[in-house]
Order: sequence, then structure tokens, then C-alpha cells
Amino acid sequence: MSALASLQHVSKQYASGATPCLALADVSLEIARGEFTVIVGASGSGKSTLLGLLAGIDRATSGSVIVDGATLGTLSERALSRWRGRTLGLVFQFFQLLPTLTALENVMLPMDFCRTHRADARVTHAMALLEQLGVDDQAHKLPSQLSGGQQQRVAVARALANDPALVLADEPTGNLDSRTGRSLLELLATLARQGRTIVMVTHDVHALEVAHRAITLEDGRVVRDERRAHG
Repeated sequence: MSALASLQHVSKQYASGATPCLALADVSLEIARGEFTVIVGASGSGKSTLLGLLAGIDRATSGSVIVDGATLGTLSERALSRWRGRTLGLVFQFFQLLPTLTALENVMLPMDFCRTHRADARVTHAMALLEQLGVDDQAHKLPSQLSGGQQQRVAVARALANDPALVLADEPTGNLDSRTGRSLLELLATLARQGRTIVMVTHDVHALEVAHRAITLEDGRVVRDERRAHG
């Protein structure tokens, strides 16, 4: 499998009073296309920093971050915003659905912003994604009318709306009960089997049962990188 994302000797330092904080230290790794990778480690190990760098939300202090052919450190903020809308799908712990929009409208939103589908085709595409994720019967409900698991599935559908090269998930099961969380992990594993590239930060040990690969961070460094046969 070819590399979709590559970090080469990446370090990230934050100013923190008199003593700078080194969040990542000389990290080099590649993420293959179609791979489901989980990033694990204790709080403060650098997981969220790594995800932020892959998303172009944060910039490396040194080293290079390349995702889907784009060297993120060379892009302006405006170019990064355009790149992010067309290249990434983002899934958050707390869903981040707009409360005044229906599930269908939430999924259509990235298409409206990036104009990636014809206006008359956006409803059809959004409904197809909701159906794929098993929540098409909730299409016309507001987020407040949905369960946590349903909201997260709508959030995943929204993340897929622009057919992104890379899906980044930040603790997507963290606000779900264990049964619903496992169901979501199985869903992400299914998407990976269909060719989606997924990188997920998690504390959920069950993620290790379904992912292709587990990268463990400790004090900003990769201390373990395991590929798993089951994926």
C-alpha cells in the first residue's frame, strides 16, 4: 500500500511560560492508504498534537508533514482551509453537529461549503451516506432528537460527505456507552475494509481489536508501532 500521509522528523514545541513544552519529539512515520490506524498513549503523550498536525490545524516546529501529496508546512492558512475541506473528514468526541440543522442538513453542509457536488445531487448523496451508516430513517430529525450513537453515525456521514482521502477521529467513542462504542468501531473497520484511510486517537482498548495498526506514543515519541493481522 502506498503512503497517504508521511511525517518526517517532526517535532512540535509549545511556549509554556519560561519552560517550552515539547509535545512531539522527532516523530517519523507513514500512514498507508486504506489503513485503519489507532494512536494510543497516556494523556499528554502527544496524541492530539499528532492528529492536529495531520489535520493542518497545527504546524510542526520542525520536520515535514505531507498528506495526500500536500506539504502542509508550505501552505497558507487560506490554502490549508481549502485543502482541509476537500481532503479530510473529521469526527469528534462530542459530535459537533449543528443543533438547528437536521441530520440530513448536517451531512450536506461540507458539500455546500466546498461545492464538491452539484446542488441538485447533494440531498441524494447525503441520504446515501446516512443509509450506509444505518441512520437514513433519522434524516429529518434534529440532533437533540437523536441518541448519542445516532449522532455519532451522522457525524461520520458528514465526515465522508466530500469523499475525503483521510478520516481523522478524535476519541469518537469517548462519549458513547460501551455497546454503542463497539458498534461505531466496527463501522469504522468496515469503512477501512472499503478502502477508507482512518487515523483515530483513542483510549478505547477495544479499538485494538479492529484496527490494522496501533501506534503508541509516550512523552511525544513513538515507543511502539504494531501492525495487526485482524484489521
